[in-house]
Amino acid sequence: MILVDPPAWEARGRVWSHVASDTSYAELHEFAARVGLHPLSYDGDHYDVPSERYEEVLAAGAVPSSAREILSRVHAAGLRFRKRRGERPLAAIPDGLPYLPVSHRLDLIASDREPPEETTVAAVTFVADERGRTLLIRSTHRDSWEGPGGWREPGEPVRDGAARELREESGMQVAPGDLAACAYERIILHEELTSGPGAGRLHPVSHIAVFAATVAGSGPASAHGPEGHELGWFGGDELESRCGGSPWWPILARLRRADGSHASRARPVR
Repeated sequence: MILVDPPAWEARGRVWSHVASDTSYAELHEFAARVGLHPLSYDGDHYDVPSERYEEVLAAGAVPSSAREILSRVHAAGLRFRKRRGERPLAAIPDGLPYLPVSHRLDLIASDREPPEETTVAAVTFVADERGRTLLIRSTHRDSWEGPGGWREPGEPVRDGAARELREESGMQVAPGDLAACAYERIILHEELTSGPGAGRLHPVSHIAVFAATVAGSGPASAHGPEGHELGWFGGDELESRCGGSPWWPILARLRRADGSHASRARPVR
């Protein structure tokens, strides 16, 4: 069921309602698309709707509810999306990681803050060159193009792990302190993971830190990293064709739309 509370929330010079589903994220997004809610009004477990559109949302089938009732129903349905102040939810994807054999949810959050260190199990770095192309690594075991990254070693600082994976997979060196936090993935397991990828590594709630960097000059069209991975620098439609179907694509798409404030400079190994 689609629910909406009365306009009562003041922000940015307007008054807002919340539109939510107590059934599924799919129902929420379908309703938002049908009534033409702007994608940027999505906020994890609801859409923000300005007061002047409240009657329109009701006419489209949303059921009037109190804010308290919406929160209770969303929480009971397991659809509550938690975030810290200043963070922006990008997506919540049921069973978003095909390689995990158990029921789970993948949350994508844009943030300039790192996720909790104690539950961060891996890190990824998206590197751009001065032509605006992004470095991708071809994963042979998943047959897909991804940002350089991997599991964090026991006791290893998160940024150190991100820099190590970048160096091992691409040959590029960057000081851990020069990486810019831009997002993170949150994996919520709905049942115990006893086998397959991630078994023994993932917590009931785990995080993957996502960093950004830029490199001077223009990256080569293609090459191979120290571990033999195929490397490629891609931009525009070619980049989207390589990884637009990946569950983490909304993070990279947002990063590419940003004004560059997330990026820092990495030094390539010659």
